[in-house]
Amino acid sequence: MTLTASSTAPAASRGGATVGLLSDLPPLEAAAVRAMRHWFAGTEARMSLRADCVAALGPTLGRQAYETLGRFLNFCAAEGRRPLVRHGLSCNCLGADENCLANLVATANDAAFDDAQMLASLVVSPRQAPRAATMAAKAALVLDQMARDQNSQDAPAATHTTADAKQPANSPAFPRQILSARLH
Repeated sequence: MTLTASSTAPAASRGGATVGLLSDLPPLEAAAVRAMRHWFAGTEARMSLRADCVAALGPTLGRQAYETLGRFLNFCAAEGRRPLVRHGLSCNCLGADENCLANLVATANDAAFDDAQMLASLVVSPRQAPRAATMAAKAALVLDQMARDQNSQDAPAATHTTADAKQPANSPAFPRQILSARLH
């Protein structure tokens, strides 16, 4: 387990405490955690995230997606109640802060705005929770489309599927034109 944070030891132990495995998360939530790790791991990792966005969504939408993710993650860092703790890029552990962010994105994607605001208040100040929830919904659109693209590419090589892997009825596959309109 590799933890990274610019915080005190007690906050790092709370936010970095392992609460599960990244590999056990649904695709959208795992994508949110990976995006967070890449965004804050330095320039090279950010460029890898940008390349993933462009590969999944094309040059124009990919750039917009990357910027949307960046605005959301930077907002969480700037308005955070404390510094967010993340595990290393290749770590399969899921930290408490990572899990909270993943749940925020998934809840915002499900259009459960009140619940998303509540989860956002665990990451940012309660006053900033509505804005964070709105930004999480935009990030969720991007990450959901990227996860869908990745899953469709990986489908023949999938090792297992479960009933939970099905997309919820209220989370349709967004055509790229609609995705583009919703990012702004």
